[in-house]
Amino acid sequence: MDTGLKFSLPAWRLTRWLTHAGHGTPADIRAALLASLFGTLPIFAGGVINTVLISGIVAWRRPEPLYLSWLILELALAAVRVMVLRSALRAARHGGNTHTDVYILLALLWAFSVGYGVFVTFLNGDWLSATLAGVSCGAMAGGICFRNYGAPRLVAAMIFLSLGPMCLGALFTGEAVTAIVFIQIPFYLVSMSIASHRLNRILVSTMLSERENDRRASEDVLTGLANRAGLQSALERICSGTREHDTPAALLYMDMDDFKIINDTHGHAAGDQVLKTIADRMRGMLRVDDVAARMGGDEFIVLVTGIDAPAALRLGEHLLQDVSHPIALADGTRVSVGLSIGISIISRNNRDAQAALDAADAALYRAKAQGGRCCAVAGAFEDDAAQQEGDVVAA
Repeated sequence: MDTGLKFSLPAWRLTRWLTHAGHGTPADIRAALLASLFGTLPIFAGGVINTVLISGIVAWRRPEPLYLSWLILELALAAVRVMVLRSALRAARHGGNTHTDVYILLALLWAFSVGYGVFVTFLNGDWLSATLAGVSCGAMAGGICFRNYGAPRLVAAMIFLSLGPMCLGALFTGEAVTAIVFIQIPFYLVSMSIASHRLNRILVSTMLSERENDRRASEDVLTGLANRAGLQSALERICSGTREHDTPAALLYMDMDDFKIINDTHGHAAGDQVLKTIADRMRGMLRVDDVAARMGGDEFIVLVTGIDAPAALRLGEHLLQDVSHPIALADGTRVSVGLSIGISIISRNNRDAQAALDAADAALYRAKAQGGRCCAVAGAFEDDAAQQEGDVVAA
């Protein structure tokens, strides 16, 4: 559900409470639900146009202070809400302040304005105006529920402010039949609030399931590292970012030496244990933003940002040393494995994801050809690498 728009989180205590999405809702899903409050623009436009037209018709029929004040309030709120929404959408594209608290407050004021209109039509006993305002108010309540599904408490507050005054207005009509309003409105308020909460929980559950499916689709089942698809996504993202920020990155393509001997001697369960141990060691050496992936079999790739060729070679040497430590199998046997590592650098002149993979793969084969348990660097960095790392092979 990522639209590329980032909306500011509410800062006021009231607006934080109104937009609460339920306990245990992850931060990224809370952000997506908050963004939904700024979406569904056709419903927003329909609500604004509807209430302005109804208040305008009522004021045209009876240009009295109560009705004129409703029209003025609707026009003012419509203008301000549209300006704030446009400003928020522009700011969200650049990560700026979207004035979320003000936006939510204006939504509450709009709901109050709708309720005020219904109240004054009931107050004056103008049944044609009351019918128009009441039908409009009921329609808006439905729009409120479906537009603000990301914030069930906000839905309840807005429906209360828009429909609640109808109960108060019914007291001044002098008509016994309007007593039915005291049954209908509370029932409608409760039922719509429950519906919005259920819709919210269904949506959160769906988003959690989608996120879990995305994670499984990009994660290696055995090791928990990224898989080929996950690495490709991260690599494309890094290459694209390099175009804008000229930040170097390194791709370390690794293959375990003599892994087949462990499988043949100790069995595939032992081989899986070795793979998981190597993956844990890789993960422990990397930063949060770095990516470690298993490409299949005993091949791994590490994608590291913000380092040049010498630093990438030093990281490769650390990986060689750390992986070479003995691994205790389930039966107590201790085995050791080595790595062959091919390195390519993503820089200003090398920003193609597939080219970076191909270069690292070619460097890996050079390292294998040299007997394994060593690093090789690809491309234009080979001379510098050979000078700074005497025990590293340059491809």
